[in-house]
Amino acid sequence: MDDDPGVSRSVARDLRRRYGDTYRIVRAESGATALDTLRELKLRGDRVAVILSDFRMPMMNGIEFLEQAMDVYPGARRVLLTAYADTDAAIEAINVVDLDHYLLKPWDPPEEKLYPVPDELLEAWRNTEHRTAPTTKVVGHRWSARSSQVREFLARNHVPYRWYSSDEPEGQRLLAAAGQDTERLPLVIAADGMALAEPSEPDLAALVGLATTPTEELRPRRHRRRPGRARRSPRTASCWQRACPIASWRRRA
Repeated sequence: MDDDPGVSRSVARDLRRRYGDTYRIVRAESGATALDTLRELKLRGDRVAVILSDFRMPMMNGIEFLEQAMDVYPGARRVLLTAYADTDAAIEAINVVDLDHYLLKPWDPPEEKLYPVPDELLEAWRNTEHRTAPTTKVVGHRWSARSSQVREFLARNHVPYRWYSSDEPEGQRLLAAAGQDTERLPLVIAADGMALAEPSEPDLAALVGLATTPTEELRPRRHRRRPGRARRSPRTASCWQRACPIASWRRRA
């Protein structure tokens, strides 16, 4: 990202030339758009290796953006692109957002002034990140009966899932990425990133791709031994708009 779209395109062009065969290079022209994209990537289970941001941007500066981006992808390496006059800000960012590196404009020739930095950061990221298979995610209260019912429903229908408590950092990051809070739990996120809050039985079955009638209905436990239909929760789907890409690297599947 950069305050000058021409500079942003030039950075993306140089990065694609070097890393395009292995990583997908995406960019955005504002911090808000970039944050929306990061949240969408988070819900889809995609990994982000490096985030590069210019210091001077409209609405929010690069430090403010990277501080919020760190909440979504704490493991991504962070790089600030800055002019010589803003080096004091870059030094400040080292402490504020745990900055990994800052680059000075201009970066020509990229072979000397650009590529060595992502080369080093990508190597460090590959040594610490581990690929996880796409899977359904459930975020809920630890002792919630409703969360337990959703988990039991998935287990009985042989749907692999990962559980995240809403009071733990990763659970909070997933809630923020879906635009939800702790008032509408559980939140179920399918492997493709689609999310539902307080899902009903048909919604949950459709979300996780059950092609046949579920083997176990999702219903309140106190009704399990009684005849009649279970009460359904209101249909509440979490939606988000697809945003423009940001300047980041993501390991290709």
